[in-house]
Amino acid sequence: MQLHAKRPALALARLVLASGRPVDLAELRFSSTYGDLQDGYPCKPLNDLRIRSLLHAAERSRPGTPVHLVPPRREYPDQYAGGLGPVEVLPAVACLGTFHSAALDPARDPVAYRSRLTVVWFQTTPRLPSDCDADPALRDLDWTVLARDAPAPP
Repeated sequence: MQLHAKRPALALARLVLASGRPVDLAELRFSSTYGDLQDGYPCKPLNDLRIRSLLHAAERSRPGTPVHLVPPRREYPDQYAGGLGPVEVLPAVACLGTFHSAALDPARDPVAYRSRLTVVWFQTTPRLPSDCDADPALRDLDWTVLARDAPAPP
């Protein structure tokens, strides 16, 4: 099985995981982590709610495709706690991306099947992940455990 084939022309980007497996970013949605925050302040309960909301959106966007959360970096810039606990800040940009790669099962037809995984992660700026500056946690995805084979779209 050849894993280092050229990136399909329609992929947004290609990452090579730490395992050596290339994965293609087929879809990416950016949103502001706190763009709809009207009352309150960034804190653990609010952040946990935001993460759950993103995971549900990922599940709805690609039914049947497994979803994985790259645990976000949480910063605590203020030593004082409000009514909901201490200030806790996530990176500014929430990302929901769907990745594809060669089928996990080498017995499957490589044209008819692809492995897929939808990933939720956070980053500081709205940019495409690339091999040179992708979050290390993205490159460390355990594809063989997290992804699932599915028929390739027509």
